[in-house]
Amino acid sequence: MFGTQDRPRLSVFKSNKHIYAQMIDDLQGVTLVSASSLEKEFNDKSVTCELSKQIGMLVGKRAVEQGITKIVFDRSGYKYHGNIKLLAEGIRESGLEF
Repeated sequence: MFGTQDRPRLSVFKSNKHIYAQMIDDLQGVTLVSASSLEKEFNDKSVTCELSKQIGMLVGKRAVEQGITKIVFDRSGYKYHGNIKLLAEGIRESGLEF
């Protein structure tokens, strides 16, 4: 997986307590947009599928605000179900394509 300025890579990391998503331009080595369950509005909640979808929508909204419309989805080896699937659905609902 490799992201560019036109089509950044969305990297996902999931632990037992939190989930993180960030869009990366691998050519420049820069994080363009990020969101996680550690942010103030999600801080007191445990990671559920609904929370993953909200984080997906948040990172997607932030990307659209910066003019990003297409991404490469890097699920980091996690199976595409549960939290990862709903994170991706939230990203798609915000208007991004992958």
